[in-house]
Amino acid sequence: MWLLKIHRMAILYNAVDIQFPKIKRRETSRWIKEVIAQYQKRVGEISYIFCSDEEILRINQQYLNHDYYTDIITFDYSDGKVISGDLFISLETVKSNSEQLKTDYFEELHRVIIHGILHLCGFKDKSPKDAKQMRKLENEALKQYEI
Repeated sequence: MWLLKIHRMAILYNAVDIQFPKIKRRETSRWIKEVIAQYQKRVGEISYIFCSDEEILRINQQYLNHDYYTDIITFDYSDGKVISGDLFISLETVKSNSEQLKTDYFEELHRVIIHGILHLCGFKDKSPKDAKQMRKLENEALKQYEI
């Protein structure tokens, strides 16, 4: 008897207690799939949940025991080469980061969107060396997506 493992391919976008950002979902999903494929991985089920600072702080406290705001929290459910996860993005933090860095809001939003995907692909950013590599990969991915 053969067992066939079926993987659903889906990239979903939701907003919790905040207005949904004006992103082009179809183009963004195509871009995410292209980036994932570059690392010899496949899309499983990926959910982006756009939220407020207060919601991301609650998630950070409840699930990670961290008591601070952040732009993204990535929960990795990947299985081998199939990339799956829940990615919570605080739009308020993305906006304040873009203002502090003097970058375009949508560029910063897409940087955070792909940052989470790079984590799901196995890249880390805790050490200075890893953070530098992550920034390089983010920049390469952003060049592929014309904002």
